[in-house]
Amino acid sequence: MVMLTAEMKETFGKIKLFPVATASKSGVPNVAPIAFVMLVSDDTIWLADNYMNKTLANVKENPQIAIYLWEPETKKCFQIKGKVEVRTSGPDFEKMQAMVKGKKPDAPAKSLFVMKVTEVFSCAPGPGAGKKVL
Repeated sequence: MVMLTAEMKETFGKIKLFPVATASKSGVPNVAPIAFVMLVSDDTIWLADNYMNKTLANVKENPQIAIYLWEPETKKCFQIKGKVEVRTSGPDFEKMQAMVKGKKPDAPAKSLFVMKVTEVFSCAPGPGAGKKVL
């Protein structure tokens, strides 16, 4: 199990829009900007599916996902990779729906992606770019 560090969690907390990358089973990539992304524990991230089409289709075929964190003020940059499980019912799904509807009542909150963190890489420019940090 990979646990995000305090520095990574602090950077995560400053991000408002998250570029999220997926790929189909055949390897066709997709990147989508997602706003409802929540760090729920040191190793688990929730993503709310409001309007996902290609992203949802991709994770159903290939549950691997990557989230890009870039915080321009501190120049901290991480790529978080993990495996996603899609949920459309249950207590976690209902909790996500309530959180989303509390911020944006007209959002559909169709499904919940539960991402378990498997790897983290540095993506800041310089000699450590692309280095696996967790």
